[in-house]
Amino acid sequence: MSNPDLESDVVIVGSGMGGGTTAYALAKKGVNVLVLERGERLPSEKQNWDPKEVFLNKRYKSKEVWVDSKGKKFEAGVHFYVGGNTKMYGASLPRLREKDFEELQHLEGKSPAWPFTYWDIEPFYVEAEKMYKVHNNVGENPTEPPRSEPFPYPALPHDPYISALATRLKKAGVTPHSNSMGIDYGDDGKCIVCRTCDGFACRVGAKSDAEINAINPALLTGKVKLQTSAEVIKIELTDDGKRVDYLLVKGPNGEYKVRGKKFVLSCGAVLTSALLLRSKSVKAPNGVANSSDMVGRNFMMHVNTHIAAFDFKRKNNVTFQKTLSFSDWYFDGGKGYPLGIIQLIGKVQGIMMKSYATKVPLPILNYIANRSVEFLVMNEDLPSKENRVTIDEKNQVKITRKPVGMRTHKKLMKKTLKVMRKSGYQAIFKQPFDLSMNAHQCGTTVSGNDPKKSVVDQYCKTHDVENLYLIDGGFFPSSASVNPALTIAAQALRVVAKSDLAK
Repeated sequence: MSNPDLESDVVIVGSGMGGGTTAYALAKKGVNVLVLERGERLPSEKQNWDPKEVFLNKRYKSKEVWVDSKGKKFEAGVHFYVGGNTKMYGASLPRLREKDFEELQHLEGKSPAWPFTYWDIEPFYVEAEKMYKVHNNVGENPTEPPRSEPFPYPALPHDPYISALATRLKKAGVTPHSNSMGIDYGDDGKCIVCRTCDGFACRVGAKSDAEINAINPALLTGKVKLQTSAEVIKIELTDDGKRVDYLLVKGPNGEYKVRGKKFVLSCGAVLTSALLLRSKSVKAPNGVANSSDMVGRNFMMHVNTHIAAFDFKRKNNVTFQKTLSFSDWYFDGGKGYPLGIIQLIGKVQGIMMKSYATKVPLPILNYIANRSVEFLVMNEDLPSKENRVTIDEKNQVKITRKPVGMRTHKKLMKKTLKVMRKSGYQAIFKQPFDLSMNAHQCGTTVSGNDPKKSVVDQYCKTHDVENLYLIDGGFFPSSASVNPALTIAAQALRVVAKSDLAK
């Protein structure tokens, strides 16, 4: 028995930051929307906050397997739930800087200009920060962009250990500042301030994810319907190849068709481009929306390393650790080239370290974790046409990537470790990110004004297909050096407000 065919004015594929925010914005304008989500609701259960279940048993990670350039299989770092990857993300929601939208010379090449400016998207950053309850203070960060309004909520308070760390960092010569965090925190907020936030699902619904802050409010309007367990397997175009006719969807009871006036793909940079490429036909021999041969190209993910700075003299009894960063070298590491940002992550427990340091006995890892503080050292990955998503002969997603930012990362790491030692830490343990971690994927359906060099225009509408929009990290021409989630949300709001998607 097959599901009946479905139809709506706008059909959105994916319920993460891009799809969820788009659905909410369209609903506010009175547009009928159908959201197709490959997964189901993530259950609220005690295992949500169990580090062994989450990090060792990978309870919520998808079974999706991709291959690298050598054909080696790896488990993709993606999550198929209502809310997408935001269900497990760290809720860090900073803005890109004003210069990030401009052409910028780096040590290893140029970061290209975007087809719109910071001030074009700034009003929608304001709206997105309110929607996702972003907490921070104006004036702490020396590299923060100008703003038309203050943050909607004050910065999260630092635990005593983090306040003392800030003092030590200042003495070491850098300028610590509060993080922009999306949390329902305050006198009437749901946040209970726990250790299991970054990388975990929130059992109390206090983390600002796309399910809680976008999909659920959108459903309450009555304008949005949600279809779960709905995997889109092909895009079928009209006979002239200029419009999407329908989507072919695989559900629990078989395949069915979904039709609409307009369509939005928000599957994430990798899977959106993979769907476009898998949908090739006589009408689109190179894949849908791919006359430029740019679909899947310019794959970027930040060049990241987790570090645990260890101090045997001090115990770290912090509860909520992810409240501080420093970004003094964001635009100039001392020789005129941008480096990146150093951001605290959620407190890492010994059992979580076991997922990487597999041969180290757990008691030793617990000892380290009780006396360490953990940071993410992050810099920009520059775009390259050779870094790309393709579909191999077995119909598997294949990722070819040679990071364009490793020399920059080496310099950033050297300066960071020097600061850590000046701050009193005797040892630094490192975990470089590999391809499977898939952090901050972007760039595969790049936006631009020239249809020969880009896939979508400045409003994420494809150059080739009149009624198809791609709203996720794929539209990023560059990756900058901060978390991309807020920019995806702000662009979704901008697209609904400024393009013809809602018309």
